[in-house]
Amino acid sequence: MKKIGIICSAILISLLSNIATAAEKPTMAVLDFRNTTGAYWWGSNVGRELGGMLTNELASGKKFRMIEREKLASVLGEQDLAASGRVSGSKAAKMGKMVGAQYLVTATVSSFESNVNSTGGGLSFKGVSLGGKRKKAYIAVDLRVVDSSTGEIVETRTVEARSGGLGLSVGLNRGGFGGSLANEKKTPAGKAIRAVVAEISNYLECSMVKRNKCLDKFEAKERKRREGLSKGISLD
Repeated sequence: MKKIGIICSAILISLLSNIATAAEKPTMAVLDFRNTTGAYWWGSNVGRELGGMLTNELASGKKFRMIEREKLASVLGEQDLAASGRVSGSKAAKMGKMVGAQYLVTATVSSFESNVNSTGGGLSFKGVSLGGKRKKAYIAVDLRVVDSSTGEIVETRTVEARSGGLGLSVGLNRGGFGGSLANEKKTPAGKAIRAVVAEISNYLECSMVKRNKCLDKFEAKERKRREGLSKGISLD
């Protein structure tokens, strides 16, 4: 009996520990991304897809309790989601409370640049054209986190990502394939998009949960970004 009691106590302690850990995690919801650039890959569903990508990235890090996107859609409605980047702090706070999120994240693609130089050559086979090109891409996202209990903006940061290298441009003369960003899966633009989503996730984990020396790295990146503003963005 004594042994059973010890086992039961161990199980209870483990359960209480897990509950406490879960309770300590900030609850967060990510709204649809907005876009203020002329990026060629942006379409009607891309903002929703990027919001989903960031939600998944944050959930996989296990530092936040993430609100399901389906709940966001059902509670807020598509009109509110589409306007997510334009709402005031108080409106965002109201949205956060409605879905049970302590923090509400909005993100706006504020800059996108690409540079494509042909390397010559190329071929065509059964309607699919392949041409060697050296490509580079740059993307910047303006990030904002609102505390739903106060309406206060607790985090604001511009996050950047770059990609480049030798790639293949693929033109499907017989029609494209599904998914708003499907054509960008292996392009520098697509790689830059994935990189910036991961960078946003890493920054939020560092600034809102870890709060340790990892912040030094992001502060250094921020200083470099500000210095680069006076020089312009170079992809060469």
